[in-house]
Amino acid sequence: MNTGLKLFDVVALERALPEKGLERGHVGTIVELLPNGAFEVEFSDDQGQAYAFAALTATDILKLVYEPSVHLAKTV
Repeated sequence: MNTGLKLFDVVALERALPEKGLERGHVGTIVELLPNGAFEVEFSDDQGQAYAFAALTATDILKLVYEPSVHLAKTV
């Protein structure tokens, strides 16, 4: 299944993972593509220090976008 997610994408957590100290909305980076279609996501502080890792599926995360889509860029 092609989720559009790839290595080093910045993502937001869609659900809380209290066992890892993570709340919905925490931001992380995909650091490994797992063989079962899941993603290893690293959660780091603003100093770059990792504080949690989690193996997540595409339904657990939302890719963050920092640029307008091509369609919108042409209309502005």
